[in-house]
Formats: sequence, structure tokens, C-alpha cells
Amino acid sequence: MSLREQYLEAIGIDVWVPRSPPVVDDVPAAVPTLSEPAVPEQEIWQSLRAEVRACTRCALCRTRTQTVFGVGEQRAELMIIGEAPGQDEDAQGEPFVGRAGQLLNSMLRAMGYPRETVYIANMLKCRPPNNRNPAPAEVAACGSYLERQIGLVRPRLILAVGGIAAQNLLATDTPVGRLRGQIHRLGERATPLIVTYHPAYLLRSPGEKRKVWTDLKFARAELARLRAE
Repeated sequence: MSLREQYLEAIGIDVWVPRSPPVVDDVPAAVPTLSEPAVPEQEIWQSLRAEVRACTRCALCRTRTQTVFGVGEQRAELMIIGEAPGQDEDAQGEPFVGRAGQLLNSMLRAMGYPRETVYIANMLKCRPPNNRNPAPAEVAACGSYLERQIGLVRPRLILAVGGIAAQNLLATDTPVGRLRGQIHRLGERATPLIVTYHPAYLLRSPGEKRKVWTDLKFARAELARLRAE
């Protein structure tokens, strides 16, 4: 059994026809203007990370162990956006590291995009107590951080996992089931966005894994189309 077949088996999918792995195009560096010197991109990332680490915009700063900024390839063509850190993420300072994170890793590998080739972030940078759903004010407080991360990564495609992430990003109360299977647009750059179920939901409802595999194949096909353009 190949590695990809093992990954698919881990997420509950029986058969998959392997395809060539994606090739990420080189992204040209920002061109400095004549009026002002360009700030190195790594300095921008470091500044944003430090700003998040020191954030006191909402009450979650008083209950967190640490902030959970984001992780992965900073020029990834695929960006994963989830809901909020859980207990494991709060302890380790990295998104999607618990059981749901392990399942997400298997999903991404089966798709042909190992974790290290994508960028992963959450709507919130701090864990809500008892893993409750984020409050609207908390999402609003963190919103500009996520917008700046998206602006720095400049992904070809965003995959929103879970209802809370999808509904907040798209400013809708439409259920995930009705948001799936279509291309949405996000922000001024109209970045393509696809919605799927959260890995934590799949742990509770393993029968829905095939639907998620359909979403991942859809995302992979859209990335191939965008890359061809």
C-alpha cells in the first residue's frame, strides 16, 4: 500500500487514483517603490507575530496560555483557515495539533499538499475557555490579524474548515452543507474560497468523510485550473 493510500485509509476513503503532485509557481518578490524603501517581508511577519503575541484586544488575553499565530509556508498557494485554538493548540502555540489536526494532516497529504506546503491559521489567535464557540466581538478583535496574514500569504485558494470559520469569513449564516461545492470570493482580491467540514466534526461523524474528500478533490482541481491560468 502506498503512502497516499495509507493517508486515504486514515480518513476513511477507500480508493484514490494518484495524480502528479502540484508544482508551486515562483511568486515574484514585491517591487520597491521609488518613494520609500521596501520593508523585508520577514520583518513584516515578525512584527505581526509580535503584535499578536502582545494582543489585549479582548478578554481572551486573560485566559490563554499563549497565542496561536499560524504555521506553514508563507507563500503557500493553499491557505487553511479554521475556527479557534483548542486545548492542545493553546498548550503548543500551533494550530491543528490535536486529534483533529492529525486528521487534517492526513486529509492534506491525501490531497497532495502536505502540511508543510500550506499555511494554516485560525479566525481567533487565543483559545476560548472550555473550547466554546468564538463570540462575535472576539472574531472582530482578531479580524485584522487574519486579513494581514492572508495579504502576506496571497494564496491562490483558501479552504475554510468548519461552519464558524466559513460563516464569519463570508458574513453569512448559511449552513456548511449549503456552502460546499462552490467557489466563493473573499476580500478585495476576490480570493477563491472553498468550504468543507471541520476535522473535529469528522471525528464525531466519520460517515461524512467522503463528502470532505469530494471537497478536497474540488479544491485540488480548482488549484490546478488557477495554476494553469
